[in-house]
Formats: sequence, C-alpha cells, structure tokens
Amino acid sequence: MFEDKTYKRCTCKGPLTYKSGPDKGQPVLSADGTPKIGYLETACPVLKKRDHGSWYYSFELPTGPGGKRRRAKKGGYRTQKQAADAAKAVWEAAQDGIDVLSDENVADYLRRWIATRVALKRSTRLGYEDYIERIFIPAIGHIKLRDLRTRQIQEMFEAIWARNEQHAKNIDAARAALAAERTAREKWRQAAKPRPQELRQAWNKAKEALREARKKPRHITGAGTQLRVNNTLSAALDDAGKARLISQNWTKDVVLPTYRKPKPHVWTPERVEAWRKTGKKPGKVMVWTPEQTGQFLDAVAEHRLYLMFHLMVFRGVRRGETCGLPWAEVNLDAGVVHITEQLVALSYEVWEDTPKSDSGARTVSLDSQTLELLRLWKGRQQKERKEWEEHQQAKRRNGEQPKIWHDTGRVFTWEDGRAYHPEYLRQVFDRLLTKHGLPPIRLHDLRHCAATLSLAAGVHMKAIQTMLGHSSYQLTADTYTSVLPQFEKAQAEAPVQLVPRKTKARQPSGETSVPKKISDEAAA
Repeated sequence: MFEDKTYKRCTCKGPLTYKSGPDKGQPVLSADGTPKIGYLETACPVLKKRDHGSWYYSFELPTGPGGKRRRAKKGGYRTQKQAADAAKAVWEAAQDGIDVLSDENVADYLRRWIATRVALKRSTRLGYEDYIERIFIPAIGHIKLRDLRTRQIQEMFEAIWARNEQHAKNIDAARAALAAERTAREKWRQAAKPRPQELRQAWNKAKEALREARKKPRHITGAGTQLRVNNTLSAALDDAGKARLISQNWTKDVVLPTYRKPKPHVWTPERVEAWRKTGKKPGKVMVWTPEQTGQFLDAVAEHRLYLMFHLMVFRGVRRGETCGLPWAEVNLDAGVVHITEQLVALSYEVWEDTPKSDSGARTVSLDSQTLELLRLWKGRQQKERKEWEEHQQAKRRNGEQPKIWHDTGRVFTWEDGRAYHPEYLRQVFDRLLTKHGLPPIRLHDLRHCAATLSLAAGVHMKAIQTMLGHSSYQLTADTYTSVLPQFEKAQAEAPVQLVPRKTKARQPSGETSVPKKISDEAAA
C-alpha cells in the first residue's frame, strides 16, 4: 500500500539542535564550544507560516539488487497536496516497473539508443545522429529522461518555428542584396569609358553587402522535416517505454504543421508560360509531358550520360541505383536488369548500399531500344578500356607515370572506369535543362516521368509499382492518378457519356453533343 509521506522544510540557517537521542533538543556545539550553525529545515520556528518554505515527499521503494535500500525524494512544491499528488504519480510509475530513480538525461539516453540501432542503413543512421546532436541535445538534452514531458518537446519545435521566421527574413534580405548587386554591376558596365569610380565603388559596396547577407543562416526546416524529426524522437521514446524508463511516449501529443506529401504536377503550356515570366515553379514535384520528355532526350542524344537519362526516363531507376548498377546484374539476353545495390552520397562521401527498401530490390524489364543502347554502350566501354590501357602503356614506355583503368564492374563509368558520383548526375542534369531552356524538374522527377508515361501507355498501376520499387500499391496510385492532362479530360468526359439523352444537337463528328436548346441560346 502506498502511504505518502510529505513534510515541509526551508533553507533558513540557525543554531542546530539534536533531533534524537538523549540530547534531543540540546544545541549542537562546535569543537570550540560555540553553537553550530546550519540549515534548520523542519526545525525552523516560522515554518508553519503559509508562505514560508516548500513541501517535499519521501517514501521507500522496493529494494534494489542485493537488498539495497531505495528512497524516492523530491521537494520544491508550493502546497502539501502538490507534493502528495507527485508522490503518488511516482509510486504508480514505480509499480509499473519504471526506474523512477534514474538520473540519465535525454542526451545520454539518445546517444546510447542510437549506438544500439545496429540494423539501420548508414544514411538513416547519419540522419538520426544529425537530429540528435543538432536539434535534440541542444534543446532537451539536459532534462532527465524520466522528467521529459510534451511541453518541453513542443517548446523545441516552437524554437524551430522562430528560427524559420528569422531565416525567411534572411532569405528575403539576400535576394534584395543580390538584386542591388546586379543593378550596381549593370550600371558600371553600361557606363561610358572611362567609367566613373563612384560606380565601381557602389558595385563593390553592393558585393560586400551581398556577401554579408549570404553569411546569415537561411535554411528552412519544413513541415516534412519536422515530421521526420518528431518521428525519430518518437522511435527513441518508444524504445525507452519498452525498457520501462518512461511511462509514456511524450511525442504523441506534440502539435506540428500539417504536412502533405507533394504530388507531381505536369508542365502544361499555361504553367510553362507563367514560369518563363516569373521564374517560379508551380510545385516542388514537376513532370514533363511526353513532348517535353522527347525534347530533352533529343537535345542530349550525343551526351555521354544519355543512356543513364534514357534508363531513368523509361524505366524509373533511381540515380543511386543507376550509378551503382554492375554488369553482373544485367542480362542482355533476357533483357532485364536486377536492382540489387546502389551508390549513396552524403556530401563528398560515397558508399555502396542495398536498395532503399525490400521492394526496391527488383527486376526491371528493358524495352528493345534501351536494350540495344546497352549493347552499344558495353562495346564502347570495352573499346575505351582498350584505348586507355594502350595509352598508359605508351606513357610507361616514355618513362611517364601511367594511370590504371579502374575495374569497378559498373555499367556507367568515366573513361578510366571510375563510377560516377550520384551528385554529379544531378549537377549535369540541371546544367542541361538550363542550356536547352526546358522547364525545370529534379533529376529524381525522371522517375515520375517514367511512371506517367507508362500510365499513359496503358500499363497497369501494379506493374508500375513493381517497376518503381514502391513498397505499396496505394503509394503508387495516390501519387500518379490523374497527372497527365489526357487522364483528367477522360475522367471529365466519362460521366457525361454514361447518361442517355433524347435531345441532342447535331454536332460535327468528334465534338461533344450538347442539347439543341442550349446550343441555340449560346448562338444567340
């Protein structure tokens, strides 16, 4: 049975007396015979006053290993009831198996937790560690794990929102500084020679202001990232709950901005026209029309990376999967490639890893055009290796230091056999879009192009899911339903065609039938 033991004490100092024994109530003397001064605590004569001192609780817990005595004790409460309620909560938590005496703080627990997650992919682990060191520990790391509550986690996100507001202002300031720098530069360039020194000085001043503006932090932590941050902390606290370190997962009641996963939008002529005028994309995820896709492929047909882009456009292979594709997983006779590994890049570091998920490990069938391009590419790569080795042998004969051909076994390589850095593909892709004036999409959006092209060609959604390596049919269907304009048009026409009508206007073949009365009114 729980019996709360509450008492009041203060921090007043005065002459100490013995609390028990034959000298109880007698003064405690120092070595020189003078009264010893210390904290009076419960013996303070004015402790009965309502506004003096604070309330504490103290009670025995079940003994620890070896019969070690364990006592729960805490103070600082304004009323006896607050102390009693807190004592009861601690007692109930202890009865549920929670270690209520643990002094481990959030920082120590999170570092211990991530060290035990041995099954995480390397990229996922690095992301978790970044959240722990950059977000969690500065905000809540000092709090004891058993004292952590929703309020403190909510305050952590409120601080992120405040930083976002400041960073948004820094972004606006940097844009204004860039515009001012360009204006000052044009004034100087357009001035008649010899150019006035004050124009050069104004340009230099604008450049310095731009440098200062760009030094200020401008990163916005979006709603999607905030959700991932909370989910990471939630996973850690779930494990803490299973280990009986906390009574519940306090992230469950945290309020976050609503996050909606962006869906692909097609680059319609109207959107392209607006983009050319304003420079703004209508959405984060954009998809080319078949015509725009053809323009891109025609424009880069002579580029060394053409086949890589071709594979992404038509078969939806990710950039890391493309860079990491080995010849050993390509069956030219059967016309398939097996996606079993990928190259993952974080900053300048690249490493080999398994596909993104279990469903990401898949077999992709190749169309006849891609298959023929792969055969031609394989012949070209073998020729390049032979020429490279002959050139290096010539350098050796001339006394020069030769460079080896890197036998990586990858399908797509540089002339010396080295695999491509995944980030290099993105950089090249962005430059090609700018060069040829195509509406911008991300390199990853070529996967969306592959899906919508397959959908437009009549390929079943389930087959598209398998091709892309999505974990669920619902994900594929939710993402790609009604993306291309022709799908939306067909959906709008379908209900009208189902309804039989008696009165119809005589319309030219191929046009929508409209009641004659409405047609006559429109003509009038």
